[in-house]
Amino acid sequence: MHGHGYAPPQPPPPSGSSPVTLRVLFVALAVVSCGMLAWTTLLRLALVTRKAYDWVLFALVVALDVLALALIGVDEGVEDFEGPGNTGMVILLCTMLAAVAYYLYADIRHFSRYRRQPPTGYVPPQAQPGYGYPPPYQQAPVQGPDPARIHQVRAELDELSDYLRKQEGGS
Repeated sequence: MHGHGYAPPQPPPPSGSSPVTLRVLFVALAVVSCGMLAWTTLLRLALVTRKAYDWVLFALVVALDVLALALIGVDEGVEDFEGPGNTGMVILLCTMLAAVAYYLYADIRHFSRYRRQPPTGYVPPQAQPGYGYPPPYQQAPVQGPDPARIHQVRAELDELSDYLRKQEGGS
């Protein structure tokens, strides 16, 4: 093949409400675990978008979660957290908020592109413009009604109205 009519395959957009369901599931997982599983949101995002930036953010959140859990683990407070435990909880909760916010923003943005763009992929040569077929996504021009015909119909309706009025008056 010489590349004519070929575009790199894209993952198909999910159907139905599955993106929304997955968003709710991953956000709930992060919130219910008090941020300890916030990394799962960015792991899913990195797997879906395949962007290096998302992989870096995923690694950063994992590192911050590990640091936060280490600080909580070394805290010597008996009933309440002391200095390191408080710092760990602040890191954990702030990381959760940032990860969830970015996940929702990036995931919604990623999947909204599928609604704006026509699907890409291999287009067989016989279906390409110039091979006897119209270009894809082109609609036939819409033509309005003939003005002379409109006037004729209007005149006939007026005649019918007059006739019906005479019939009602004569009965």
